[in-house]
Amino acid sequence: MPLLKKIVFILIILLTFTQCASKKNQLSSISNNIKAIDRPKLVVGIVVDQMRYDYLIRFYNKYGNDGFKRLMNNGYNCKNVHFNYIPTYTAVGHSSIYTGTTPQNHGIISNFWYDKYAKKNIYCVDDINYKTIGAKKGGDKSPNRLRTTTLGDQLHLAQNMQGKVIGISLKDRSAILPVGHTANAAYWFQGKNEGKFVTSSFYTNNLPQWTTQFNNSGKVDTYISKSWNTLYDIETYTESIADNNPYEMLYKGEKTPTFPHDIPTLKKKNKDYGILAYTPFGNTAVREFAQAAIEGENLGKSTFTDFIAISFSSTDYIGHQFGVDSKEVEDTYLRLDLEIAAFLKFLDQKVGKENYTLFLTADHAAVPVPNYLKSLKIPGGYFDLKDFTSFVNGITSAHFGSTKLVENISNFQIFLNQAEIKKLGLNQLNVAQLISDEIMQYKDVYKSVTANTLQTTTFNDGLLHSLQQGYNQKFSGNVLFVPFPSTIKYPQQGSTHGSGYSYDTHVPLIFFGKGFQKGSSNTYYPIIDIAPTIARLLEIEQPNGTTGKVITEVLN
Repeated sequence: MPLLKKIVFILIILLTFTQCASKKNQLSSISNNIKAIDRPKLVVGIVVDQMRYDYLIRFYNKYGNDGFKRLMNNGYNCKNVHFNYIPTYTAVGHSSIYTGTTPQNHGIISNFWYDKYAKKNIYCVDDINYKTIGAKKGGDKSPNRLRTTTLGDQLHLAQNMQGKVIGISLKDRSAILPVGHTANAAYWFQGKNEGKFVTSSFYTNNLPQWTTQFNNSGKVDTYISKSWNTLYDIETYTESIADNNPYEMLYKGEKTPTFPHDIPTLKKKNKDYGILAYTPFGNTAVREFAQAAIEGENLGKSTFTDFIAISFSSTDYIGHQFGVDSKEVEDTYLRLDLEIAAFLKFLDQKVGKENYTLFLTADHAAVPVPNYLKSLKIPGGYFDLKDFTSFVNGITSAHFGSTKLVENISNFQIFLNQAEIKKLGLNQLNVAQLISDEIMQYKDVYKSVTANTLQTTTFNDGLLHSLQQGYNQKFSGNVLFVPFPSTIKYPQQGSTHGSGYSYDTHVPLIFFGKGFQKGSSNTYYPIIDIAPTIARLLEIEQPNGTTGKVITEVLN
């Protein structure tokens, strides 16, 4: 071979080798960048239904060191987190936490609401297109009314549908809505005469073996085979009011709302297996079922990140029944502290301390029983919907000569009868504005605003801002109103939630585990900041309706 050809050949070989080496280095660099996304093996979202922030403080000295205290002292405790919309209900709260936005965008405007197109009341997760899996009924559900993606959806999309996403709760809405549209499964408890965790054919046509084993284990019968007495001496429960008081609801069959509660005897008169939800042992059932799910599905064991959303609902049922100042609520949280401790220990052993990320929050808080507040000379009261409806019909009769202009009043919203308005040749905006103005004369109405005003005016703070964030142009009513503080639509005993006042909006938020700093903050954050913060930690796209922001101070 001539010398020149040899030189050219050698140069081509060297050039090819150099290009290959360069590409190899580029691929190696890309590989290193991919490895730099150090996601946890398992993400755990815990929602404690109806947990007020002050429960962390009020009962702090009675908590052990391995439950709430461990989270507070070794995680990042955000002390000033609030829901930034109205209404503060369970379905709305779970949806907002996991979508990073408010009802304005995600479309879940209540637990139940009036469908102004179908002309009927609907439930947030009902779906007749699916059937119950695991029991005779209770599973015709899906997340189809949720209009945006959740963290679980985005994690699936980021991993090409790899990794598992599972929701668990006693309540169907609290299991289904957090995990969104692409979840592998959602499980909830079917009470009455069933006493089983069930799911919907939206997810699967058969329960996995581990679920069937749990349902057949007899655990549920064990939970409700014993009386509910206080965990510690009731005399030490100095953070709550007297056990026997007129502000609490009774179990059917009881003469006083006092400890001990004979659950086996009360079972038949109180929703059969459904009584489990009204005891702290419902939280035990959820915790043990969640552990069975983690083991049965091998969560946290693959090369992909898994996600489990757990909601403890018994705290809500008990809060409604007995009120936030009751000894039953205090005992429930002292027992939940032990459940949290047991669950953290389980995660340490099964997943590994450095392999999981966890956050704990609530879907809303709750108001003290108004009659109890009144006994202390604090304003409070009860909203009479029947009386208010008559008042509104009186307005429309006097001004427009008709009592048919209002189609529905629910969730502190007024839905107008469009057909009747058209028939009478009236202007809908004028009718809505007049009603909004006139109902301000009603004794329990504190604020009122029309849908048109919410569409054309921006409110930056206060109750009207919260109403605006909870208003969905597609689904909400024509007039929205707010009662006075501590004025609720509820029986005279027990308590509820739903308002934009701080007693309903102020909830815990603790970030714990892989990727989070240790510390605390008094900075105000809205609840919708959770989802974008977790998305940033995981380096995935935020849910597609997100309006919250990343809480950067909590991240390592």
